[in-house]
Amino acid sequence: MADQYAHSGDNKRPTEIPAIRWEEPPEGPVLVLLDQTRLPAEEVELVCTDASALVEAIRSLAVRGAPLLGIAGAYGVALAAVRGFEVDDAASALESARPTAVNLAVGVRRAHSAYQAALARSGDPRQAAGAALAAARQLHREDAEASARMAEHGLALLTELLPGGGHRILTHCNTGSLVSGGEGTAFAVALAAHRAGELRRLWVDETRPLLQGARLTAYEAASSGMAYTLLTDNAAGSLFAAGEVDAVLVGADRIAADGSVANKVGSYPLAVLARYHHVPFIVVAPVTTVDPGTPDGAAIEVEQRPGHEVTEITAPQVPMAGTEAGGGIPVAPLGTQAYNPAFDVTPPELVTAIVTEEGVVSPVTAEALAELCAKARPGTTG
Repeated sequence: MADQYAHSGDNKRPTEIPAIRWEEPPEGPVLVLLDQTRLPAEEVELVCTDASALVEAIRSLAVRGAPLLGIAGAYGVALAAVRGFEVDDAASALESARPTAVNLAVGVRRAHSAYQAALARSGDPRQAAGAALAAARQLHREDAEASARMAEHGLALLTELLPGGGHRILTHCNTGSLVSGGEGTAFAVALAAHRAGELRRLWVDETRPLLQGARLTAYEAASSGMAYTLLTDNAAGSLFAAGEVDAVLVGADRIAADGSVANKVGSYPLAVLARYHHVPFIVVAPVTTVDPGTPDGAAIEVEQRPGHEVTEITAPQVPMAGTEAGGGIPVAPLGTQAYNPAFDVTPPELVTAIVTEEGVVSPVTAEALAELCAKARPGTTG
């Protein structure tokens, strides 16, 4: 395994530094990631030369976000194939790197299937590697196109639900260009509203435990010139009570067949607040996030993160007195146990609508989701 940090990009907007890209330098193909653990302090690219380096990047959240994980997984299979590593082992390791986000498995299987089909057809590992890379690149293009269509459908829904513009949108975690081949999922809808002059304020939850709203969504909002305000997660209730939230927009890491939505922990309380205060709670995600093989919310495996992410504050890019760069600063007594799920599950009855590239599902029912998936995946049975 080999990986290293490439040079930092200075004074560049997020859209000018791709979250992920394939490169072919003279020493061999590599997968280059914008290391999201280093944002917003610095824009540093992480270079992965094999699947094991990518697995570590996925687990450490250097690369994250459901759609982007699918793209990364597909490229990881291609990387193993092109560099002559054991492809089946690489696919298995990548698919299991994070359990909740279904897109990761979808991307891995898509590239792996292309590899296996080409190998069976030609018997040539080089042709098979080319097929895997072509599948990854196609998935990357499709995700960018899906992002644009989700933004269009989401903006139309906001206009229908909230005529007159001036939207005050609350979002959770990070769902912009950092998680996508395009401009994202839920954030892309807010960005479309901003460009249309219909966004009054983007409320950004800081999103515990890793502050992905504070570090990443605020970073993207600032770079896009959006009017935004950061708030602690537990301040959201007071915003609802004051009538300052017109809609909630979140992404998803897995949507079960019944419409239950797994998303970054803290999403479910927002859905409860939104229902009580009669505010639309809208999920924006590509069809690949819908998993017909997961029957309901109880069947979704929720990833448990290490407790030190709660009991310590980590600032890898800012050395502080008495600590090493990358070390944690304790904020709880030594030995404190922490409950640190990465996600929670929102039942379909609390979801106003699910926005996908294929259209909007509302009300959210198993039948409506199945119909949408059948349209998006013709000839499949789920």
